[in-house]
Parts: sequence; structure tokens; C-alpha cells
Amino acid sequence: MNFKDKELIIFDFDGTLINSIPDLTIAINKMLAHYDLSPLSIDVVTPFVGNGAKPLVRRALEEAKQEKIEEDFLNEAFDIYFSAYREVTCDKTFMYPGVMETLKYLQEKNYQMVICTNKPFDFIEPILDELEIKSFFKLWIGEDSLAEKKPNAAPLLHLAKEMNTEIAKCVMVGDSKNDILAAQNAKMHSIGVSYGYNYNENIADYNPSVVVDNFAELQGLF
Repeated sequence: MNFKDKELIIFDFDGTLINSIPDLTIAINKMLAHYDLSPLSIDVVTPFVGNGAKPLVRRALEEAKQEKIEEDFLNEAFDIYFSAYREVTCDKTFMYPGVMETLKYLQEKNYQMVICTNKPFDFIEPILDELEIKSFFKLWIGEDSLAEKKPNAAPLLHLAKEMNTEIAKCVMVGDSKNDILAAQNAKMHSIGVSYGYNYNENIADYNPSVVVDNFAELQGLF
């Protein structure tokens, strides 16, 4: 299979284009330290990422406290986490191998590229700026941009409409089951990347159209 007839490539962000786990873990541990809770390792935090910021905070707190978290406490802790993450948004975040050259290749081939992530919207642009890849993307939306987020189809359908592109001409690229399920819900082709952080599950289990092990493999598909 190849995707040379596509017009719009919708990319996930964390776990697909970038690895933000180091900075997310720093922010989580600052939040935990506020409550005198023991820090968590990157390996522990990694499978908590993917459903959005508040679920990440909930999972981290429940892991640290070994108990269910009340909603009021979660909301307070989330505000502390959010402030902590603002301070370290792109300190240790990095692009995966092959991302920069592949984005350049796709741009030269005149593909339209956008980002659909479950990261809060406010954090997307600062990272794009810091990593110097903002110019590749026409549009980006976060978990709080619409009423629904991935795995709901709504964000993908919204991006296709905004870019004036038929669903048949779109493809979703991501590392998480949320990406693949969103694409399936939108009746859209998908490419799963195996190197991200899909809750310690195999992305192939969710039946993307194609699985790649390295971002640069996209060049052969497009």
C-alpha cells in the first residue's frame, strides 16, 4: 500500500513527531512533590500519556497514592501540574529520528500537513517554535480545541473540513490506539508508528492501514 494519492496528512504530536515524556515527567513530579509524594520514573509515567493532560495527572496521582482520587483534589493538582509544565514545556522534548528530513520531503511533495493531538492546545505552538518545525503545518488542534477529542472522529473530520479535503484524500499518522480508532471512526486510512507510547500495547493490534517502525519510512509511502 502507498498513499501517494493523499492530499492531507494528519499527524499526532506526542509519541509520533516528538518525545515529550522527559518534560511531562518533570512536571508530574513537581506536582507530586507539592503533596510530598514520591516521584515517578519516566518508565512509569510513559503509559499514562495519550488521553489528555487531566487523565495523565489522575493516573500519576493514583499511582503515587495507591488510591482513587477525588475530583476536587484532581482539579487542584491539575492546576499545579499545568503551571509546572508551562515552565518546562520544551526543555528536554525532542524530535524522533527522521522527523525533520521527512517533513521537508513531504512539504516538497506538496502534501498539506496538520496536527491533531490530545495535548492541550496552548502547549503545541511553543514546542513547534522551539523545535523549528511550525512552518510545516497549516493548522493544529489540541484536546481542548473541540467538544470531542480522539478517539472520537470529530477532530479528524474537523481538520478535513477546515483544509477543504475529502476524507478519502486524508490519512492519520500516530503512535496511539486513540489515533487509529479516531481514523477508523472517521472512515480514514491510518499509519501506526511502533516507536511511540501506546500504553505499552502493540499499535498493530489496532489494525492501522500500515505500521512503520521509523518515521523516515513515510517517505516510501508518500
